[in-house]
Amino acid sequence: MSEKVLMKGNDAISEAAIRAGCGAYFGYPITPQNEIPAYMAKHMLSRGRIFIQAESEIAAIIMVYGAACAGVRAMTSSSSPGISLKQEGISYAAGADVPLVIANINRGGPGLGNIAPAQSDYFQSTRGGGHGDYKCLVLAPKSVQECADLTYLAFDLADKYRLPVIIHADGMIGQMMESCVLPPEKKLSKYEWSAGGCANRPGKEAVHITSIELVPELLEAKTKERFLRYEQIKKTEIRYEETDCPGAELIMVAFGTSARVCFGAQKLAKKEGIKLGTFRPITLWPFPYKQLGNNMRCPVLTVEMSEGQLIDDVKLSAYYAGSKSEIHLLAHSGGIIPTEEEVFAKVKEILKK
Repeated sequence: MSEKVLMKGNDAISEAAIRAGCGAYFGYPITPQNEIPAYMAKHMLSRGRIFIQAESEIAAIIMVYGAACAGVRAMTSSSSPGISLKQEGISYAAGADVPLVIANINRGGPGLGNIAPAQSDYFQSTRGGGHGDYKCLVLAPKSVQECADLTYLAFDLADKYRLPVIIHADGMIGQMMESCVLPPEKKLSKYEWSAGGCANRPGKEAVHITSIELVPELLEAKTKERFLRYEQIKKTEIRYEETDCPGAELIMVAFGTSARVCFGAQKLAKKEGIKLGTFRPITLWPFPYKQLGNNMRCPVLTVEMSEGQLIDDVKLSAYYAGSKSEIHLLAHSGGIIPTEEEVFAKVKEILKK
């Protein structure tokens, strides 16, 4: 049996990335994700891998892009305004079909905001974030264990579908400490399609990786091919967790820290004989519209640490399922975390109990 270790969420992301075969990390300090570059600075170099603290967030994402083009599993991390600065580079990677992993430990915004936990980067992560038609696969952990597991998975998904994958965690998840079991080490060879894989193809043409295509018809064809790949991701990679949803009087929808709060509210409700369900999307994109919609036969309460972003996808779930469920919102922003008691009080208000 693997040994359990006590770690912060940020450290679990870092160690899981290393064990997943991350060969190059490029970052820049910003709270509340600073433990990630600090951990990588210590442990990447000691394992003979590349760590660079870049001169800016923009430089960091372009270095990740370049390393991935060379055939290395590569990663960066930041928090909210730092991720905003990386959007052009993420768009370039998506346009060139280059796999990379980005961890966003969300803080309060907009602008510089504050360093407290938030989930208000939801639209930025799930709607592309940068210019052009593209998507990033987005994974949202609720625990330190999932920080490790989903980061490990993120590298495989990025490689499989050749796209950027975002680890979307609020600052509470990044800073909290819990026990977790770390995944095994992977040993990887360079991507065959990459510039760095040329040595494996003697006598063949050099690889040219770029997002530019000046012929409109060819650019449209490439974009449509990419969206066919996105449809495959929707069919095979949706992940979610549902707890006590069948027969529930009300279903709460939340992710990350907000979902943990909802699980606590469920326990409070159980003591009073009220049956609540919790539906937690793990992939924020692709969102589990069908799976949530199939459960929407009662009132729904969306709980989020933003001023109503997740609720848009909850409403789309109802629309696709033809559900007439009432959809309510409990929202906090600016770094405020909802409490179990507050959520339960809102539930009783909706149910008139």
